[in-house]
Amino acid sequence: MATSIATSVSGYLPNDRPEPVRLVLLGLQHVITMFPATVLVALLCGFHVSTVLLGAGVSTVVALVLSRKGIGMYIPLFYGSSFSYIAAYLGIAEAMGHPVKFGVPSPDNVIAVMQAGIICTGILNIIVGFVIKKLGKEKLDRVLPPVVTGSVACVIGFGLAKAALDMSLAVVPGYWGIALVTLIATVAFSYLLQGKGFVGMLPILLGAIVGYVLTLVVAPDQISFKGVAESAVFVAPHLTWPSFTGPMVATAVFSISIMAIATIPESTAHLYQMSLYVDRLADEQSRPKYHLDRNVGFNLVLDGIGDVLHGLFGATAGTNYGENNSLMAITRNYSGPAILAAGVICILLAFVGKLSAFVATIPVFVSGGLAIYLFGVIGMQGIALMQAYKVNLFDPLQLAVGATIMVIGIGGNIGFPGGFLPIKIAGVFPQGLPAIATSAVAGILMWVVFSTLRKQPPALRDPASVAPMP
Repeated sequence: MATSIATSVSGYLPNDRPEPVRLVLLGLQHVITMFPATVLVALLCGFHVSTVLLGAGVSTVVALVLSRKGIGMYIPLFYGSSFSYIAAYLGIAEAMGHPVKFGVPSPDNVIAVMQAGIICTGILNIIVGFVIKKLGKEKLDRVLPPVVTGSVACVIGFGLAKAALDMSLAVVPGYWGIALVTLIATVAFSYLLQGKGFVGMLPILLGAIVGYVLTLVVAPDQISFKGVAESAVFVAPHLTWPSFTGPMVATAVFSISIMAIATIPESTAHLYQMSLYVDRLADEQSRPKYHLDRNVGFNLVLDGIGDVLHGLFGATAGTNYGENNSLMAITRNYSGPAILAAGVICILLAFVGKLSAFVATIPVFVSGGLAIYLFGVIGMQGIALMQAYKVNLFDPLQLAVGATIMVIGIGGNIGFPGGFLPIKIAGVFPQGLPAIATSAVAGILMWVVFSTLRKQPPALRDPASVAPMP
């Protein structure tokens, strides 16, 4: 395994291994970044938190190990719970007579049926990944061009804008000042400490510490260590096994697995973003480029393997996390071993009750201050992706595709309860169509149909040929 190489430009490339203490701190920063969203999906959808943490850690470690062995380099992505499947989970639970209550795990038989759909999602991703490996990235670009993947990334980030503000302002009213200080501190650390050595690579962790300490000083009642004191030192995650029998299995398989249509462009966009930023850092350090975007198919296979693992023991379907991608872009830390450390820490959180309980003491408004920055960076990275690929927004088709994805995805996610468009399909989408997934599908279909009619889609420019952004 490669260690970090001393250069005048700070940052870690995927195969770089930081020193042990730095490795743990960088891994912990990844865990803090993924923890709120991954746990929130579990609480919203009736899954066991410990099991979801176990799934996130295991799938991350497996993906990194397989990528290192399979292509000789780490693909630096962290796998956490995907928001794209929430509508399907809620619909299945309600149809089985057990509507989900926030923070209350669903009965094992309900989770078991959902697991069947999650496993099928993984299998679908694996199949698509192998097809892409066979046909090549150029064929994928004809279906998922940068205007689609970039716009989807924008929607994922900006569509979460209200969620970030709710965490900062509304969930626990009256503490917006702490959220604001957390945000300002995080931005200050990321900007003012950039290039200042290792400390400049920890802005999210430092920002979280500032918000946490400030809360302890001015609002100590908002942090309770009761759960830490009462929790057992060691706990076993609650495992369930998938069920492929019963009247709801077909509905679960269809309604959950179809959401892979939304996560495939999301995963693709994330890999393109990572490839862009990793190769820029490699250029600045005068080191060989990684060209991670050449491994789109293999990356989807890894996504699928992760979901199959999640489905086998009762975790939510996953995706590689835009929040952690934002963290890497901010810190210029793309180290695969650091993410491996994060995966191991995540697994420990699933088994060590007091660790999990302590991380859970981070106030929601502190997480909100971090989320304003992180969710916004996800959206801005989508814009950066389109800039790097020189997406021509004067071309009527590309303009129309981007506009459609943005309006349906952002407008639907913010404008309708739960982010569900009021287009209901009984037994499949009882809550309505999820706006972000629908926007991705609409954009893909629009691009495929009209670019086929035109027969000569605009040429796509390799981002590696684009001059680095300031």
